[in-house]
Amino acid sequence: MRLLDSLHQEADLDRAVVTPEGELSRHELLGRAAGVASAIAGAPIVAVEAVPGLSTIVAVTGALLAGVPIVPIPPDAGSLERAHILRDSGATLLDAFSNGHGTVPPEPPSSAPALVLYTSGTTGAPKGVVISRSAVAAGLDGLAAAWQWTADDTLVHGLPLYHVHGLVLGVLGPLRLGSRLVHTHKPTPAAYASTPGSMYFGVPTVWSRIAADPSAARALAPARLLVSGSAPLPVPVFDNLTALTGQSPVERYGMTETLITVSARADGERRPGHVGTPLPGVLTRLVDDSGTLLDPDGETIGHLQVRGPTLLDGYLHDGGVRPPALTDGWFPTGDVAVIGPDGWHRIVGRASTDLIKTGGYRVGAGEVEDTLLLHPAVREAAVVGLPHADLGEQITAFVVADPVAPADLITFVAERLAAHKRPRAVHLVDSLPRNGMGKVQKSALTQIKT
Repeated sequence: MRLLDSLHQEADLDRAVVTPEGELSRHELLGRAAGVASAIAGAPIVAVEAVPGLSTIVAVTGALLAGVPIVPIPPDAGSLERAHILRDSGATLLDAFSNGHGTVPPEPPSSAPALVLYTSGTTGAPKGVVISRSAVAAGLDGLAAAWQWTADDTLVHGLPLYHVHGLVLGVLGPLRLGSRLVHTHKPTPAAYASTPGSMYFGVPTVWSRIAADPSAARALAPARLLVSGSAPLPVPVFDNLTALTGQSPVERYGMTETLITVSARADGERRPGHVGTPLPGVLTRLVDDSGTLLDPDGETIGHLQVRGPTLLDGYLHDGGVRPPALTDGWFPTGDVAVIGPDGWHRIVGRASTDLIKTGGYRVGAGEVEDTLLLHPAVREAAVVGLPHADLGEQITAFVVADPVAPADLITFVAERLAAHKRPRAVHLVDSLPRNGMGKVQKSALTQIKT
């Protein structure tokens, strides 16, 4: 089976890809992508300015047809980040796109690299993650089974086209499985509400804004799946979407290095604050700080490790690919999680920022954030552990809210969670620092002037 299998099928699907600037059938997309493939044939690696729309979709499709690894560059990347990505990858930037037709080349080996996706660089310079064609195929086929995703679906989203969620799932998924893709350029409530579809993709920020717009949320009620990922979905947003649309969102978990590994199922339970069970072929486990295996008891927080066919080949390094540091074949995600006896996963967050060790206790920041969001005055909340001479780390909350006393918020949490989980300090701020994916940049919180 070819990676972009639906493009090669004889039946032509009208309006296979629809964007605000135009639309392409499968036949038209294959023709334009074949022209790109002919133009770059034999290149070691190429890059594309991953602007939303047809040009990026055609360029990525063409590179995959040609078997040339492609690096999507965020269109809002600063000059230093952009220069780093081009220098580090050695990629030639595509600055023109063929409108002509070329010859569709033979299918490249499944082991060949497909994409080089750069990490967000929160702990240093962004790293180029090399993802193989077989990993992409395995990940999409696993999601097709979990979500009952077929050619009869219409996927709607407006996510950026330079990361796993928007590009791999949101573009390559439809091209492999044959469903129609409607990309709205921006993931606004109005754009989603005015675009009929059976599946919608969004990050928590998108779903939070939709939940705050009841008319837009109700417009999505006919959809089959509302999928949330890239960060934990706050429980209040989960509950509001369920009430407004008549269905609970499907959450899933993954990262650049592993693609999607865990998800709720289309025909199964959907639990607030949880991301489901491993996809076919994927194994997960928890270990403690010393690497000792932990029992999946539904309570113990541990370091999450995964293994399976969707793992990265490695990281670009000095003109080659450096294999990832695995432990007996297991990839350390850097995230901490809880796994229940039934296999359901709850992601606590990044071990470096979301697991707070305070007064001998281990507290997940997400649980405190979800509780703060239950307060009627609170619109956004981010919780971190800051150094404290006595406690080790002090639970500290940064909150965007209507007028409210910080002491009232501390009491509010203490009345609903164990006393040791309450914030010791609450800072009211105008906004939280976020990246292009909408994720809160917790490393920047300590620089906020309060």
